[in-house]
Amino acid sequence: MAAKWIEALTGSLEQKKQYRQYVARRDALPEPYRSAAKAFHRYFMYQGILVDGDVLITMLNDFADLWERAAADGTPIHEIAGDDPAEFAETFAEAYTGKRWTDKERERLASAVAEAEREQEKGERS
Repeated sequence: MAAKWIEALTGSLEQKKQYRQYVARRDALPEPYRSAAKAFHRYFMYQGILVDGDVLITMLNDFADLWERAAADGTPIHEIAGDDPAEFAETFAEAYTGKRWTDKERERLASAVAEAEREQEKGERS
């Protein structure tokens, strides 16, 4: 009972555990793969890639799998990230469907503009 109450306030404890496991996997990568994976992780987080915790955990675990395989095979980082690392990151994330942080802001923007338009129309009718 207490666990459900805590999760209601803080989010899924299982997701937090899975996230910590992902971070441990990422941090266990040999250099320079660890640095590249951390840089992509930072980009994912600042871009607000996903809101849905389950989808985010799946994406991050798949991402860790990718870097672990690359490190094991000795694949050059450039062969993974290409010429535009941001494009790679965004394309990678697009494969995972779910609500994104930007969706909320897009909805908020559209709502604010619609409200402003309604106010403008009221003023023009007066």
